[in-house]
Amino acid sequence: MSAAVPNEPGGNEVPAGPAGPSAEETLPRRFGKYTLLRRMATGGMAEIYLALQRSVAGFEKLIVIKRILPAMNQDRGFIDMLLHEARVAATLSHPNIVQTIDVGQVDGTYFIALEHIHGEDLRSIVRQMKKKGVTEFPVEHAIGIILGMCAGLSYAHERRDLDGTALNIVHRDISPQNVLVGFAGDVKIVDFGVAKSGAQTQEITKSGQLKGKVPYMSPEQARGEEIDWRSDVFAIGVMLFELTTGKRLFKGATEFETLKLIIERDYPRPSWVSPNYPVGLENIVMRALEKDRANRYQSAREMQADLEAFVRDEKLPVSSIATAEFMKMLFEEKLAAQKEALMQGRQLADIIATEIIHNERTEAGAESGRLSTTNVTSTSSGAIALGSVPPPAKGSRGKGLVFGVLGLAAIGAGAFVMTRPKPEAKAETAAASPEPAKAKAKLVVKSEPAGAHIWINGEPIAEKTPANLENLPIGQIDVKVGMEGYASKTEKITLAAGEPITKNFTLQKGVVVIEIAGHPSGANASLDGKAITFGASPVKIEATPGDAHTIIVSAAGFVTKTMKVTGEIGETKKLDGALDKIVAGGPAPAKTGEPAVAPPPTGNGKLMVSASGGWCNVSIDGKPQGATPTGAVDLSAGVHTVSCTDSNGKTMFQSSKVNVGETSRVKFSL
Repeated sequence: MSAAVPNEPGGNEVPAGPAGPSAEETLPRRFGKYTLLRRMATGGMAEIYLALQRSVAGFEKLIVIKRILPAMNQDRGFIDMLLHEARVAATLSHPNIVQTIDVGQVDGTYFIALEHIHGEDLRSIVRQMKKKGVTEFPVEHAIGIILGMCAGLSYAHERRDLDGTALNIVHRDISPQNVLVGFAGDVKIVDFGVAKSGAQTQEITKSGQLKGKVPYMSPEQARGEEIDWRSDVFAIGVMLFELTTGKRLFKGATEFETLKLIIERDYPRPSWVSPNYPVGLENIVMRALEKDRANRYQSAREMQADLEAFVRDEKLPVSSIATAEFMKMLFEEKLAAQKEALMQGRQLADIIATEIIHNERTEAGAESGRLSTTNVTSTSSGAIALGSVPPPAKGSRGKGLVFGVLGLAAIGAGAFVMTRPKPEAKAETAAASPEPAKAKAKLVVKSEPAGAHIWINGEPIAEKTPANLENLPIGQIDVKVGMEGYASKTEKITLAAGEPITKNFTLQKGVVVIEIAGHPSGANASLDGKAITFGASPVKIEATPGDAHTIIVSAAGFVTKTMKVTGEIGETKKLDGALDKIVAGGPAPAKTGEPAVAPPPTGNGKLMVSASGGWCNVSIDGKPQGATPTGAVDLSAGVHTVSCTDSNGKTMFQSSKVNVGETSRVKFSL
């Protein structure tokens, strides 16, 4: 679940050192008056958590906690910078700016509490569009997002202190990572951690220091000069150019080369990239990108006014409702998983809150006979049950009990039953024995030549040949071996517990040539999700023989075409790349090079994956599902292969059967 996740003050990423967060920190856990649910990001100076804020009368709210790492707690300069960020942000209350809720210390650690935004940043949105095959950012959504940015920034730029003194706030880091679009269609600017204001001290910001992301810096910022709010306007212009053309404006081989492009080059007009680019919108972009800030828009509000006039003149359907639908379409699967994961986190938070309330009452002198204490045990069914146990010893504050709850947080699955078992049921619950460990198989994969990639049941793994693979499921699996310039090979291998099986693959050198002709000038293409060089017709591409390949051809004003092809060594496969023009009344359905087939059946069972002793990245049947614990993944009934890759690149496998209408669970021990 994405949220207002700011960068560290200064905008510079520093690798986390030994003093960084503990990898064994168990979540959820209490943090002052908040409950930390999940760590969302970690940098060299601070870490970001999704947290729950609770108060009286059932009040609860998701927030984001930005907590300083222990190593930085002694850095007075950094603390001053963090508090400056909080002071600047606390003065801002606007629908297009993430709200600062609280700032303080817990156990000697400084933190900032921020509004949580259920959405995604612009960089993630563009990446998801590529995964979904959406080739162009809808212009009405792009302009709607930029209008929200202009509104928020004009408010910040014009903000005054209580005595009427201008604060002279400049964000200095307007970039795709710092603009969130919510699933309700709202637009929020985040991270005033590198903001400059008139109230700032010389120790916090010094002329000549570069703060912000280089590809979105104004010329004066790139030269290290003193800047004002017109620098933010330039960054808005860069983002408007990129969203509406689909091309990066400033991208050099190094940051130094990028700075030279910003300072020295003549900027391209959007119509040079997109021939049908609207003239009125191009004029707005180029004015925002003026090198001389005296010729640039003098305020974000002025740019906002021109954009609103363009929307009216062109009758564009700019709407937060339409943007919300666009977001939900892009992130449909992720939203379902987030909902499941959030419910689990809340249930664990309920358990922790119940325990803390009991301990506080006990220490206040309440009669132990009138209070019931809860303990958590894991039942054989995977449920977590709360049962009555004797109260903790005085002075213990129930720590052992609370961490007993937290130790189960990594399960990430199972029902949470807040009941008190009957006395006769206690012994049965306590005596519940864990499931016996399932037998695993071993496989040694070799190839000639060595160094080939390996796939298990369609899932790529980190190891290359020769490789010793452990923790494989018993039974039949598909093993594929391949490398560039050779025909890949796939064989079914039956595994059993005991001594490892050794399998040798001999790969044959050669390629299949795919020839594409008839595509329009300026078309783009991808092979198996990777962009390919696509010039004048015809185009010849070399691909791996024996594999099924997907080619997607697209061009502005044309219906995207998808083609699938398989070929043998030395064979040339010829494909028709001609595209149909989009006709009035809306785009036609995407063409394919194959006859229409009935859609595959929808999943009718669920699978949840967790890990103990750490975390891992999960894939099911070769499809990535994110880090543990996963939400409930919809799958068709039957046996599925689950892989778990830890931070060291080691991959483990399990198979799991999914039944109709039921939720199955898989747990890895790391």
